[in-house]
Amino acid sequence: MNALAITTAVAQLLVATAFLSIPLLRHRFGAVAKAAAVTELERQDIRPAVLEENRLRFDASGHEWWAPGSFAAVNIAAAALNLAGSPWGTTLTWIFSSIAFLANIAILQSQLGAVKSVQAAFRRKGDAELLRIDVPAFLRAAEGAFPAWTRVLQNVRHTVVFAGSALALTAAALI
Repeated sequence: MNALAITTAVAQLLVATAFLSIPLLRHRFGAVAKAAAVTELERQDIRPAVLEENRLRFDASGHEWWAPGSFAAVNIAAAALNLAGSPWGTTLTWIFSSIAFLANIAILQSQLGAVKSVQAAFRRKGDAELLRIDVPAFLRAAEGAFPAWTRVLQNVRHTVVFAGSALALTAAALI
């Protein structure tokens, strides 16, 4: 086993861990975020049931689990193949490290534009009650329910995914 294969695998395992942090945090603090969002909706004189009626969630269900879980799984598989010296490891690294890098750009973009994105989603749903929600206040309330350190972790996660994917791709190119 050579140093480049080890470097690639370590980078992939770090990226997998970073992706798994998303659903773990949402699982741990999602109920608290929902409670804060409900309190904010009540303050805005909006029925809290509108969340359930429109399937708005703060936990790690649905795509909030399977998407990052899938990214983690393929990175772990590619890391194992790279450590085993399989040429499939390099192939999967090229495919999935590229996808992880691009997906993280999309995740970062959605986080930076969350207010506009949620407002647009509410407009698409066409629910008059959703359209009355003060989205910035609603999102601040939900986000504020997460511990302050989660924002630091979010930045670390982005850095690890970008740097880890780039490192894995670079090392794979040299193998």
